[in-house]
Formats: sequence, C-alpha cells, structure tokens
Amino acid sequence: MVPERTDHVIAGTGEEGPSGAFDLATTHVHLGPGGRATPLPDFAWTPEHLDAYERRFAADGDDGRLVTTFRSETSWPTWERHPAGEEVVVLLSGRIDLIQRAGGGERRIPLRPGQAVVNPTGVWHTADVHEPGEALFITPGRGTEHMPR
Repeated sequence: MVPERTDHVIAGTGEEGPSGAFDLATTHVHLGPGGRATPLPDFAWTPEHLDAYERRFAADGDDGRLVTTFRSETSWPTWERHPAGEEVVVLLSGRIDLIQRAGGGERRIPLRPGQAVVNPTGVWHTADVHEPGEALFITPGRGTEHMPR
C-alpha cells in the first residue's frame, strides 16, 4: 500500500503545497500548459500579489487559467473583462443574474445552482445577487480589467 501524500512541491517554485483536499476559496489553482495544476495557497487579491502571479506564470501566456471559488453576498460593485480569453462561471449555490455588456446593450443571464455561463473574450460583465451564494470561476487572469459599475 502506498502512503497518502499530504504535500508536494509546487511546480516551478520549490515551495511545498497541498496535494490532499483543500478549500478552493483560499487555495486557488493555476492551470497551465501540459495539464499542469499548481495550487496557490493563501492567494491574496492585492495588486502586489496579482502582479506577482502574472510574473510567475507569464510563460503560460494566454493559455493560463486561474480556478477559484467566491462567495457573493451582494451585487458586484464593478464590471470586469478578460482580454486573454473566455471565462467559465458555474453557480454552486444562491441565485444571480450575470450581466454581459456587448454590442451596445446588456444581456442578463439568470443563473441557478449547477448552471454555467461563458463570458466571451473581452466582454464586460458583472452580477446582480438575488440570493447570496458561491460560484466557481475558471478565468484567463492575464490582463483582466475592472471599472466601476
């Protein structure tokens, strides 16, 4: 019988990271070329941390993806868009309307738990939260832009 590993070296860093179960809300995962999945423990949404993330995975170009979960209690205060590629959003719990701004208008997409939507490359999007909940995001993080709602 092979003993279960509880940690491993995170690709390209020499740092130890989780290989057992972890909370995706606090340990995000970078998906890179070649099927590589790099756990990112204690990910912080600060400008410094985001810059370091982009530098660390710059060689992945537009192929890198960040996998996260977020809990939303209220409607989003900003719009965002991803010039590097499409984003997948899967609602895990709650009830939201995802709003996409394209072609001079807005498209409102109601989501219930288990439903998903793709935000096309470069399309501004935001969300109205009707029931607090959690969503899974698979995001091309490189070059993401935000603006006030």
